[in-house]
Amino acid sequence: MSYVEKTMKSDKIYEGKILNLRIDTVELPDKKYSKREIVEHSGAVAIVPITDDGYVTLVKQYRKAIDKELLEIPAGKIEVGEEPKSCAIRELKEETGITAENLEYMFEFYTSPGFSNEKLYLFMAKNLNVGEANPDTDEYIEVVKIKLEDLVEKVNKGEIQDSKTIVGILTAYQMKNK
Repeated sequence: MSYVEKTMKSDKIYEGKILNLRIDTVELPDKKYSKREIVEHSGAVAIVPITDDGYVTLVKQYRKAIDKELLEIPAGKIEVGEEPKSCAIRELKEETGITAENLEYMFEFYTSPGFSNEKLYLFMAKNLNVGEANPDTDEYIEVVKIKLEDLVEKVNKGEIQDSKTIVGILTAYQMKNK
């Protein structure tokens, strides 16, 4: 049996700088109808910048949606026409001042496919050169360096709550210990 939902109607509700919102009317497999609220997002990148001695550079920033500060790996929205790797290079430099001699694509994943089409491209940055950060005018970021093993412990204790950061840290740790 196929569980595909057929879109019967799609209404754009909101168009913004970061995302769009639409409501789709769908026909379910049992021929009933339902509505789906969909957040459209152009995609994003996240980078795990790791030094030769095992330190990861993260950013601490306030997130209004949850009204608290989070510790996160550097990340950012892909601009129209921009390739994920180019975005990763740009965001890493803007948020942390770091350039990487080796930027390795790891994989991509959907952040919340129950209501959003956002795809996140994950990279690992090695052979790092530290420069001066230049965040966007509305970004207030503190750059932090923490040993990878300590970050895994923070994940396991629930001290890191950002999903892309959890995925990035655990994947980097697994790759390091293969």
